[in-house]
Order: sequence, then C-alpha cells, then structure tokens
Amino acid sequence: MIFRVLFFVFVYIPVLIVVIPAQALINAFRLPFWNVLPRFFHRVGCIFLGLRVTVIGQPATGRATLLVSNHISWTDIIAIGSVADVTFVAKREVGEWFFVGMMARLQKTIFVDRTRRSDAGRTATEMGAHMAGGNAVLLFAEGQSDIGTHVLPFRSALVGAAQHAMIDAGARDVLIQPLTIAYVRLQGLPVGRTDRSLIAWIKSKSVRQNIREILGGPVKDVTVAFGVPRPLSETDNRKRVTKAAEDDVRAMLVSLNRGKSLPAKVA
Repeated sequence: MIFRVLFFVFVYIPVLIVVIPAQALINAFRLPFWNVLPRFFHRVGCIFLGLRVTVIGQPATGRATLLVSNHISWTDIIAIGSVADVTFVAKREVGEWFFVGMMARLQKTIFVDRTRRSDAGRTATEMGAHMAGGNAVLLFAEGQSDIGTHVLPFRSALVGAAQHAMIDAGARDVLIQPLTIAYVRLQGLPVGRTDRSLIAWIKSKSVRQNIREILGGPVKDVTVAFGVPRPLSETDNRKRVTKAAEDDVRAMLVSLNRGKSLPAKVA
C-alpha cells in the first residue's frame, strides 16, 4: 500500500497533469494519434493498481472492428486499454461520475442510456461512425458485470444496431472479434471463487468499497485473450452472430479459469 501511495503522488499525478491537457488538445484538433496517450495512461494505471496483464492472441488492426467481451470489474478497462487501442461503450451514468467521466470522454467513450430503448440507435450511430474510420469499439455485451466464473448471455440488440450503423457509415469491411478477460492469480496464487469478490464489482458493494479493496489488495494477474475475428455483414443474423461470439468468450473464460490452454482456433 505504501508503494501505491508513493506511486500515486510522484508518478500518477504528474502523468495526469501532462496527459489530460495534451489529450484534450489532440481530440480538439482531431489528430490521428489520439489513442497513444490513453494506452500509455492505462499502462501506468496497471502498475498503480497492481495488474499484471498477459495477452493471448492479438486484436484485429487496420479494419473496422467490433470487440465483444465479458465484464468483471472496472479494472477491465485499465487492463484492456493497456494492450489494445479501443473505444469503450459504457452506461450513461459513468459519464456523470466525478473525474471518471472526464477521463472516459478523453478516450472517446461512447455512452448508452440503458433505460431508453430509443437511445440504442444514437449509440449505434456513434459506434458505426467511429468504426468507419478503421477504429475498434469494445462492447461489454453482457450488459453488466459478473463475478468472473461464467459468462452471462450477450445482448444482441446493440450488436445488431451497430451492425447496420457501420454499413450506413460506410464501414464495409467489418469484423466482430470476441475478447475474454480473466483474473487468474492473486499474489501468484490461483484465484478461487471466494477470492473473486475481491476483484469483481458486484451489486452488494458500493463503488467506494470496491475501489478500496482493489487498491489495498494483492497483485492481480490478468489475462486478455483475443479470439478469432469474423466478418460481419449487413445480412448476417444478429442473434446468431452474437451467440457465436458469446460461445467463444465462454470457452476461453472456462479454459483460463481452469488454468488450461486455449483452443487452437483461439490462441
């Protein structure tokens, strides 16, 4: 804990002082290297939070890509953001949180209001426009976080809406890629079911309690596994496409949680 306090004071705060205004200028002038500073910031965040990230596979690059992932904790964003250049889709409330909302906007996070069905169209249009420039957008397709032992059913509605929005925006060569995040070790020891409550953001915990447990907890080994990307066309059945990605994410999570090698088609 002493290390994290010193790191926060002498490294993290100076990085914030430099990164925030620099990223704001990069976004204002719409410079093409907008993703460089967020990735650096997330890597510094991994050190601060005690996240050791291992990558399996690789993210698709150079093409419009919709990444669909499971979701365990707010630290997922730090871990994934440290190894991939992505824009996240987050619930509207995140944009209203102190400091977090500002940082999310600097990374061009797309916000969705889950209480309004009509908002899905606006969100999908933003996703499509961003991907039309050859960028990647990550969707936590379960719609909520889970403790990390299994994968909840993926929601196909936003995938389908984004599917058509991408085409409308001119992104013809589109990929959908499954991504799995798994917390596999705490302080070098395999993570058990009871240990997962120290990582996951579950409903019974307040934001403050979860942050306190993460900051005061041991080093966490995190695996970010990129599955095989598939072409996504306007005519593909959204439910079938979403279910295939869900099955891939679930298979990877089960293997990682059991300490097994991933299937050959994934690794």
